[in-house]
Amino acid sequence: MAETNGAPTQPDVDVVVVGAGFAGLYMLHKLRGLGFTATVLEAADDVGGTWYWNRYPGARCDIPTTDYTFGFDPELEAEWTWSEKYATQPEILRYLQFVAERYDLRRDIRFRTRATEATWDESSKLWRIGTDPGPGVTARYYVMATGCLSVPKEVDIAGADRFRGEVYFTSRWPHEGVDFTGKRVGVIGTGSSGIQSIPLIAAQASELTVFQRTPNFSIPAHNGPAPQSSLAELAADRAGYRDRAKWSRIGVPREPAVETAAQLTPEERKARFDAAVAEGTLGGILASLWADLGTNPEANNLLRDLLHDRIRSIVRDPETAEALCPTDHYFGTKRPCLDTGYYETFNEPHVKLVNLRKEPITTVTETGIETAERSFEFDAIVYATGFDAMTGAIVGVDITGKGGRTLKEKWDDGPHTYLGLLSVGFPNLFMVTGPQSPSVLSNMAVSIEQHVEWIAGCLTDMREGGYTTIEPTQTAEEGWERHNGDCAAITLHPTANSWYMGANVPDKPRVFLAYIGGVDAYRAVSDEVREKRYLGFRLEGPGGVQENDGVVRRVQPDVAMVLDMMASLDLPPLESMSPAEARAFMDATNADRPTGPEVGEIVDGVLPGPAGDLAYRLYRPDTPGPHPLVVYYHGGGWVLGSADSDDPLCRDLCARSGAAIISVDYRHGPEARFPASHDDAWAALRWVGDHVTELGGIPGQLAVAGWSAGGNLAAVVAQQARDAGGPELVGQLLLTPVTDSDMSRPSYTENGEGYVLTKPLMEWFFDHYVDPADRKDPRMAPLHADLANLPPAVIITGEFDPLRDEGNAYAEALERAGNQVRLIPARGHTHTSMTMVDVVLSGAPYREQMAEAIAGFFARVPA
Repeated sequence: MAETNGAPTQPDVDVVVVGAGFAGLYMLHKLRGLGFTATVLEAADDVGGTWYWNRYPGARCDIPTTDYTFGFDPELEAEWTWSEKYATQPEILRYLQFVAERYDLRRDIRFRTRATEATWDESSKLWRIGTDPGPGVTARYYVMATGCLSVPKEVDIAGADRFRGEVYFTSRWPHEGVDFTGKRVGVIGTGSSGIQSIPLIAAQASELTVFQRTPNFSIPAHNGPAPQSSLAELAADRAGYRDRAKWSRIGVPREPAVETAAQLTPEERKARFDAAVAEGTLGGILASLWADLGTNPEANNLLRDLLHDRIRSIVRDPETAEALCPTDHYFGTKRPCLDTGYYETFNEPHVKLVNLRKEPITTVTETGIETAERSFEFDAIVYATGFDAMTGAIVGVDITGKGGRTLKEKWDDGPHTYLGLLSVGFPNLFMVTGPQSPSVLSNMAVSIEQHVEWIAGCLTDMREGGYTTIEPTQTAEEGWERHNGDCAAITLHPTANSWYMGANVPDKPRVFLAYIGGVDAYRAVSDEVREKRYLGFRLEGPGGVQENDGVVRRVQPDVAMVLDMMASLDLPPLESMSPAEARAFMDATNADRPTGPEVGEIVDGVLPGPAGDLAYRLYRPDTPGPHPLVVYYHGGGWVLGSADSDDPLCRDLCARSGAAIISVDYRHGPEARFPASHDDAWAALRWVGDHVTELGGIPGQLAVAGWSAGGNLAAVVAQQARDAGGPELVGQLLLTPVTDSDMSRPSYTENGEGYVLTKPLMEWFFDHYVDPADRKDPRMAPLHADLANLPPAVIITGEFDPLRDEGNAYAEALERAGNQVRLIPARGHTHTSMTMVDVVLSGAPYREQMAEAIAGFFARVPA
């Protein structure tokens, strides 16, 4: 029977921690060292958390023990030596028991005590925690250290309660163990626990039948003593090794691959694959093969083919081998497994595989299992059906926050957190490795230590500042959710029905639950929040109120990666170069970029300009012509670029829109100053208008498009075509266009440095092309021209672009003049990022909208 204390003015303890696994033990140790009083509530009769409960055959960690270990105390590491590369459950449990003894932690742990409810008392600013058995306890701060995989998923198979034989769950295995010798056993599930336990169950059972709905990827663990190379690296510089782990992508120090799959030959890819399989670590195969493994379907399929070939080479029965080959998800989008003899087990004569995709279970009976085709009799059934991951343990405790709203109610449509640490409406409630933090996508030991240390540092800062409550702001929480979603969206992970998405639990919201931006990126964010006086938090107490509202990450994650890479190169700014030097630099940069998609045909040619021939490049779709035609003007500030300088973007727009794109050249400053570029752009449009049929276009289906300075040219020629009575245009697509020369707009202040196109660079462009007296000419500043009766316009502006405000202003002015306009604000993007095809993946949805806009222009033209 749960009991709850009253509402005292002072808490029983400063902090209540739920759970005595890795997280709870370190949290308790850290709090004690900082002078906080704390109590840990633990339902088990000993420490260990996940490693206390999960005792199924073959249970091991899947991170090498050189890394899956506490790193906060060198003396602890010196006193404990792991016996294997991947430790078994009993050894990990002994390790955590050793930690508890070494730091005398048990005296502050209430064993066999379950937290049943927790209620925020607004009047006393305390958490009132009910326990079973009682008495309850009050605390200033409440920390959920309950683990990400600690609440078993309930079995949702018809008749599961009818079976009269032995029933076991890998998620709550009998502590005394199970002997399957001579028994007929059915195992349902082939996730991690199934893959680890099946070979050992098969070694005892007289018959083993494995029921598989979804095959999983697995590589051999090659377990044994810890590799000497790993031990030597750690011994040589323990502090450096641990620091590199903290600032690595997955919490294990290793250099990630930098080449894409396409940059490697088939022989190179196979060599890397063989080396990764021989190494037998998840980090080796996830990080070291090719850089686009997690983002590019074609690159992932290359690995999937190699893994399928390996399975077929091991499993002798072809039908069984094919059933064991995953085809419904990309590698890594579900937790890949490490195994010891898993695939070889299916060569044993007493082991059968039932493919539930072809032969689903209809019911469990008193004596076994019936499928759509046959009946099986068993002495024992093992359910390896997994967990209600990430959120199950947190919402499993009845947590009630401000206004009587429960956390379960708030998270009804998915978790809402800031940094995976706290949630609006639940002051002083901390979650260690909570949803929307790296957690299960990382080495949990590293992520746990980082969260514990952040929480401890936060509590210390609050104590020193005279604050007693902390809560995220709504703005910060919503911003973190967007960033979390942005990180996931540029990967393949959301494509799988995985427990990462909550898809293994009926009726659970389908959202990506973990932060996939990396341990290093997450640590940088967390540190920045603290350094900026708890950006995104409201703190209250005797010391007053401090609210530092804001969003910690607004730039798209892949855009940020590009910006960070460019910053690390410490390149001289373009405006410090001469035009010739800048052109050579851009040519060298473009030589290494991805080429973009294939199109049906590319034709180079020349057209007559006012001062001589101008080059063009024509991109035709791979569909039968004729096609609608778009005249495209490249970017480059009227100083840089050519007809092929925006080649990947033109390919992309052609492939996506089904229209032919003709990219036209024009003269540049300072050799040919204003209005040379504009004169050439107008001449090119008129020539194309006169030669639509010869170019493979459709008469009457002509549009213009341009990026940056090219967007300026496209806007200007649309006005000139109107004034000249033709060529008739059906639309104009303007990507981050220059529409004015006014640099006093807020976007020049907010985005004038650090986002590639800077205010000094824009000044450099203007200075090389146009005299100050001409900068308000309607051709340089089409915003100030007559804007009536222009073709429909689609304008895309970047949130972090100095030109953002003038692009927005042009859209507003066009609409005021009675034109049809669609403005697309590109959240988190810079001036250049949306053009970076196959580099900045978050730009793809905007390029798709551009292509749809082009197709939409032509769809409005009567047949």
